[in-house]
Amino acid sequence: MPQKLDYLKETASQTAGPYVHIGLAPGAAGFDIYERELGWDIAGPNAGGERIRVEGDVIDGTGSPVKDVLLEAWQANAEGVYAHPEHPGEVEEGFRGWGRVITDFETGEWGFDTVKPGPVMGRNGRMMAPHINLWIVARGVNVGLNTRIYFSDEAEANAADPVMGLVEWEVRRQTLVAQRAERDGKVVYRFDIRLQGDGETVFFDI
Repeated sequence: MPQKLDYLKETASQTAGPYVHIGLAPGAAGFDIYERELGWDIAGPNAGGERIRVEGDVIDGTGSPVKDVLLEAWQANAEGVYAHPEHPGEVEEGFRGWGRVITDFETGEWGFDTVKPGPVMGRNGRMMAPHINLWIVARGVNVGLNTRIYFSDEAEANAADPVMGLVEWEVRRQTLVAQRAERDGKVVYRFDIRLQGDGETVFFDI
């Protein structure tokens, strides 16, 4: 008789859960664990360039804000250089280029202060428009979502950006563009993230 084969069952998936912020951003959740909270200081006081604030909501398919989201941001400095061992001495002292924030538990609003990044040379030798990379996790999200923030006042650079160019439809590209405004004399970029439904944000499979 032919031998019966036993097939392994797929491992159950697990979302980030409602308490992800306690482990990854405990200070914001009211837990005094670290002497210095990780991820809050993206640019540092010595960074050159234009100081900006980026803020928005994460919105689900029903149009409601999601209030337990964690976002991580990576960016280059104003000269287009990432804080990386391959670039010693090319970024300002204290420039991390990385940050971690969570949404407000009451309103769902998120935001961080930084400097506007400069254009970055891509791996293929093509210049990429100024942007901030985002990684998003939340309850109900099985795999972290990757997207980018581009800037509305960089239309020419955005049009030539090789990553933006991978998005076929113009209306979809606009989901990656933060809108510039001023509030109390400070530059603020608004970037709402829609997880599904009309106007769903473009997410990248990386």
